[in-house]
Amino acid sequence: MTRATADTRFEWRGVDANGAPKRGRTIAADPATARAALKRNGWTVLELTALGDAPPPKATNADITLFTRQLAGLLRAGLPLAPALELIAQTPVRGGLPRIVRHVARDITQGVPFSDALARHPACFGPLYCQLVAVGELAGALPTVLARLADDRERAASQRARLRGALTYPVMVLLLSLLITAGLLVGVVPTFKTIFDGFGAALPAPTRFVLALSDGVARWSVPFAIACVCFGVASSRVLRRVPSARAAFDRATLALPLVGALLRSLAVARWSRALGTLLAAGTPLSDAFDSLGNATGNRIFDRATLEIATRLRHGERLAAAMRALGCFPPEVVQPIAVAEESGALDSMLMDLATLGERQVDEKIGAFASLCEPVVIVVLGALVGGLVIAMYLPIIQLGNVV
Repeated sequence: MTRATADTRFEWRGVDANGAPKRGRTIAADPATARAALKRNGWTVLELTALGDAPPPKATNADITLFTRQLAGLLRAGLPLAPALELIAQTPVRGGLPRIVRHVARDITQGVPFSDALARHPACFGPLYCQLVAVGELAGALPTVLARLADDRERAASQRARLRGALTYPVMVLLLSLLITAGLLVGVVPTFKTIFDGFGAALPAPTRFVLALSDGVARWSVPFAIACVCFGVASSRVLRRVPSARAAFDRATLALPLVGALLRSLAVARWSRALGTLLAAGTPLSDAFDSLGNATGNRIFDRATLEIATRLRHGERLAAAMRALGCFPPEVVQPIAVAEESGALDSMLMDLATLGERQVDEKIGAFASLCEPVVIVVLGALVGGLVIAMYLPIIQLGNVV
């Protein structure tokens, strides 16, 4: 696959429309393009100096979704593809999206198909995206395909946000409770220890445990925090760079109670919608699996997708291949087996995706509702147990007196 041409960083000096001096830096393919872009902003360039190659442009998922939606709207309005891309590239958006769009527009004017131009930026446009665009180009339905892609991306982003919110709330509350407990152990418990030393009597076991815990937290909290940060950074790098470690992590998350069922339903829904969208666009089943390698975001399901593709090439039916791998629940495999016989596989997959997404929403709501009382109980147990352990010697002393 041909890579996109690298841009150049330029330092420029010039004047604006009122003659006031201006200077700055910009990124463009060549000096002429840089001068033209600065001129559109109302600046006259007096001096332009190349500083070397610019870093590769990057764009967020939200930027790519916005680009897809804007391009679909412009094409539906009757604007040709190349002018539509040029218009989007001039939109004042932060990040590397304008540069990416300019690269794509330049490739198209040189005769490169739109899908191939997008494929030169694999970090932004995955195989599924490019495959659907290629199908839309061949069928003459590119605006419709882009609109469907934008809908799917917006739906997936909304689900990710809800899932992130459901997981973030209990985690943050538990971390806050641990910080409060650590603050009490370090700042309050030592004061009680001074008081208890004057009693001259044996302390209850819970109080001795809390005092020992306070001493350990005061002594080892900073090294422990540093070790946790180092472990987190090292783990994230290993998960990004070692496929087997990421697969083991994904397998472990699928085995978790509550969370595992939620992640499995989410992966199945994404897989069903991606495959259903490809089939509805006219992609043959055997070719569709070439674009599903990273459709779910879960290595277990992505590996299963590759294995299903191999089994299909050997003549096995889709439902049988899914059943043999064991990743997909029976309530998904059985309708697919029926749809294969009736020739309505694409519509069945879309229905399964809609049903799966609804189940994911319900599980997210149930998980969030369950987390609230659990967090309250844990927080109460931590703080309440600490308070009881500290006042227990005083209560016992009062009973003796």
